[in-house]
Amino acid sequence: MLNISRNSVSGDIAQDKWSGLRRVNDYKSGRLLLRLLTMLSVLFVAALFLPWTQHIRAKGNVTTLLPQQRPQTINTIIPGRIEDWFVREGDFVSKGDTILHLTEVKSDYLNPQLLDRTKSQIEAKSSSAQAYQLKADALEKQITALTASRDANMERAYNKLEQFQLTVLSDSANLEAKLQNLEVAKQQYNRQLRLYNQGLKSLTDLEQRRLTLQKAEAEGLSATNKLQSSRAGVKAAEAEIAGIEAKYQEDLSKANSDRFSALSNKYDAEGTVNKLENSFANYELRNQLYYITAPQDGFITKTIKAGIGETIKEGEEVATIMPANYELAVEMYVRPIDLPLLSKNQIVRLQFDGWPAIVFSGWPNISYGTFGGKIFAIDNFISENGYYRILIAQSDYEDWPDLLRVGGGANGLVLLKDVPVWYELWRNLNGFPADFYREDSGSISSKEKDL
Repeated sequence: MLNISRNSVSGDIAQDKWSGLRRVNDYKSGRLLLRLLTMLSVLFVAALFLPWTQHIRAKGNVTTLLPQQRPQTINTIIPGRIEDWFVREGDFVSKGDTILHLTEVKSDYLNPQLLDRTKSQIEAKSSSAQAYQLKADALEKQITALTASRDANMERAYNKLEQFQLTVLSDSANLEAKLQNLEVAKQQYNRQLRLYNQGLKSLTDLEQRRLTLQKAEAEGLSATNKLQSSRAGVKAAEAEIAGIEAKYQEDLSKANSDRFSALSNKYDAEGTVNKLENSFANYELRNQLYYITAPQDGFITKTIKAGIGETIKEGEEVATIMPANYELAVEMYVRPIDLPLLSKNQIVRLQFDGWPAIVFSGWPNISYGTFGGKIFAIDNFISENGYYRILIAQSDYEDWPDLLRVGGGANGLVLLKDVPVWYELWRNLNGFPADFYREDSGSISSKEKDL
């Protein structure tokens, strides 16, 4: 039938009875097949020159753009015992709404009058500090009075000393005059004695000179004694000055010592007051922490602790909350070899789990069910899974689905350079990476608008 062997059987079979044999032997069908193959070849060669968008595939999940918009746990700041729950899972809470009520479990804070007792201690210590301040002020006034009294007594003593010093000068001059008179009296007596011996003067004249000499000697002795008395007065005045200085120095030293002691006690009391005020503020703040409130508007997704009367530790998780207002984003992980090809504001096409899509990876313009995004941030440090994390924000020209929720899966195509199909096939056959290039923001925006 196929005319392969020399022993043909075409003559032994009635080919007109079989439609399949008639079509095989029909040469028109062969020409049609040849034309079809030629057309397919031409189309294949033409397709090799079609534009192909290089891309990087990555998987990730839906998250939020800002950290404060992501699901978070609510922790207790202080340990306590669960007294009452005010919410259920799925409830919407506003910022400041009460979620849980705790009661105290530590013995240091069980006293219901703890704040009143602490406040009384603060008032007592404050009064003590004020009393020490008043004592210090009184001692300061006493020091001022002692200083004024010392200055007055010292001034009187110095005046007295000056008077004695002037008296010494006067007595010294008087003594000098008396000594001169004594010397003159001695010379006159000696001269009278010689004249008496010569018989020129009478005994009466000699006796008068002797009396004059004796009187001059007595006056000199009196002047000497007076001078000694004046000098003794100077020494006594100096001693009095030293005594006054010593006495008032002792009194002033004692008053200053008492004043510094009062100030030291005052500062110690003020330090105790500050410490008690700090404790009072901590106690007052602790009373407010017995009620755990919502940090922001959101939905209670899960209560980690359950029951009434259960004891929880400090910093333990009690519930999780999902913020009500958030801006969606997608976090994806790319290979280290692809990291140099990425840059901020680069275009990404996303396919979300649960939303049907028909994706043509090399022709994003004809894909269906994908959504636009742009790279918002790129990590500078590798993640624990060996990949680099990138954060993709929503595009300015295309909205994401309203029903999209945090935590859902996503597949992404990071769009790169447009190249011919043959170049992309050649690159993949040789195992070469995608082309490294950078586009300006204007070209990216126009390309994104086209998508």
